[in-house]
Amino acid sequence: MSSVDFFAQDKIWFEKPRYDEAERRFYEKQPGPSEETQDAGANSILQDIARARENIQKSLAGTTGTGAGDQGELVSRMKTLEQENQSLQKVVEDLRSALSKLESRVAVLEKSPVAAASAPAAPCTNGTATKQQKSSAPVDEDDDDEDDDFDLFGSDEDDTEAEKIKQQRVTEYAARKAKKPALIAKSSILLDVKPWDDDTDMGKLEECVRSIQADGLLWGVSKLVPVGYGIRKLQIACVVEDDKVGTDLLEEEITKFEDYIQSVDIAAFNKI
Repeated sequence: MSSVDFFAQDKIWFEKPRYDEAERRFYEKQPGPSEETQDAGANSILQDIARARENIQKSLAGTTGTGAGDQGELVSRMKTLEQENQSLQKVVEDLRSALSKLESRVAVLEKSPVAAASAPAAPCTNGTATKQQKSSAPVDEDDDDEDDDFDLFGSDEDDTEAEKIKQQRVTEYAARKAKKPALIAKSSILLDVKPWDDDTDMGKLEECVRSIQADGLLWGVSKLVPVGYGIRKLQIACVVEDDKVGTDLLEEEITKFEDYIQSVDIAAFNKI
């Protein structure tokens, strides 16, 4: 076998560099990540950047608006304080003027003490005291005269005369007392008149109550007061003379109208 034949039969890869070059070119031509994926990633980043910018602008705008609002509030407060200050200044001026007037009056009064001292002080008496003094004067004179005329160690005639005078005075006092009008004791009563149910005619009920007439009885104002479940009671006031009309008589007369009235209660009782 010759050397040429030996090399011809030997399995040597003489074209490997060419294949390596072809493989390198093949891998170089292979595309990396898809353009769409890259575009999507870029878009998401751009969107995040846009959102961040928008948030920054909003925060800046909010801060500016808040500052403007605070500034406006401060301006309004300053105006209010200025108005209050002006009003207080006016009040102070009024007080000063009033104080100056008062000082001038006091000074005038202090300069004229002689006139004030020369004026006689009026006694603190009312008309009743004056009348009593005037009326009591003649009575005292009569008493003095009677005391002078009355002799403790005198005769029986003097005693008889004194007894007549005493009896005459007692008679005059009784006559004056009889002429005075007697005080009439009265009471103000507030009654609660309750019906049977909500179907009761309250107008007729009040008419029945007011139909009660008696000497010393005077009916007053009235009103309907809700009790519950649609039922209303009649609350009516009256003035009575204690010696002529009593609460028992009123209750007895009112409860006679048993078709309309269930019961009567005294809500208030006051002496007049």
